[in-house]
Amino acid sequence: MKNFSQACENNKRPILKRLKTALKDCSEVLEIGSGSGQHAVYFGEHLPHLEWQPTELPSVISVLRHNLRTNSPNNVLIPIELDVRQHPWPIDLTSSIFSANTLHIMPWPSVRQFFKGVGKVLKQDGLLCLYGPFRYGGNYTSDSNAYFDVWLKERDPESGIRNFEDVNFLAQEQGLDLLNDYSMPANNQFLIWRKREGLRIIREFKA
Repeated sequence: MKNFSQACENNKRPILKRLKTALKDCSEVLEIGSGSGQHAVYFGEHLPHLEWQPTELPSVISVLRHNLRTNSPNNVLIPIELDVRQHPWPIDLTSSIFSANTLHIMPWPSVRQFFKGVGKVLKQDGLLCLYGPFRYGGNYTSDSNAYFDVWLKERDPESGIRNFEDVNFLAQEQGLDLLNDYSMPANNQFLIWRKREGLRIIREFKA
């Protein structure tokens, strides 16, 4: 694969363990920021009940399409362009959304747009699953995450490991309730939110 990610190779098995349980009743998943496509291929193979929709930014999607052209199982769809800042997103509704190691790469305004988009395309009772490093109460979960955050900010001052409380607030604004927060290998977390039923009806009534 082009742009092979060792991090994806290292984390795919523990993530799969959580996805198997979380998405057992879902029929499709929108992956935001599919990168090299390693997750899409591996999870598509091991979660055949899911229709897996990979996405990437227009500037880098050619690599993703190249990697998935011959390596992906039948339930992995052709990748589509998705920039979280551009609304509406190029998808109607989905029962689940997954993203790994993306929020600390985006500028904070893009993180806000990420959750705005999630709120619009996630079905009622749908699930949002996020994997990556987070801070809690402003504190890092490990020294290595603190060093990683410094490296991120040196590379791009607008990036950085996000505070869980800030991210959870954005999720709550979109009607998402936190279900689980799992500690994962390499000082990462696996967070699961569910979209409250009836939220869309309430908003439309108020409008």
